[in-house]
Amino acid sequence: MDFKLIQRLALLMQQVELTELELDDPKSGARLRLERGPKVQPGATPVVHLSHLGAPAPMAAPAAVAAAPAPSAAPAPAAAPEGKPIQSPMVGTFYRSPSPEAEPFVQRGTSVKPDTVICIIEAMKVLNEIRAETSGVIVDVLVENGQPVEFGQPLFLIRPS
Repeated sequence: MDFKLIQRLALLMQQVELTELELDDPKSGARLRLERGPKVQPGATPVVHLSHLGAPAPMAAPAAVAAAPAPSAAPAPAAAPEGKPIQSPMVGTFYRSPSPEAEPFVQRGTSVKPDTVICIIEAMKVLNEIRAETSGVIVDVLVENGQPVEFGQPLFLIRPS
């Protein structure tokens, strides 16, 4: 199964607040089941079962899923931001350091270059190094270590140089 398809499905699940998604392809026999978040009581959240895997359109959703309510926006920082946000490129768990005993990759006042690793986001049991992608100085860290993050959520504020 295509990894990019799995990533798009995980993002779609987050956007329409699904907790489970199951796909079966009778031709190839491939089967995929995705679950996220805490278990809920039956009937509280819709479960979508698709019997055929065709060539998916980008972020296409079945009609029943498209009617789900839009997720609420993440809260903005209380004070006016003093820099440009560095956003999460994926859904996962945010880690400031490579291990619990290690120092954080960056903190307030750290100068970074585009290739500087600033954090790790664990998604689907894979540790993904996130890079600054711009030069500047870290102004603020907006996420606590071990906190779940969403796609597009601001992680850091940076003052570009």
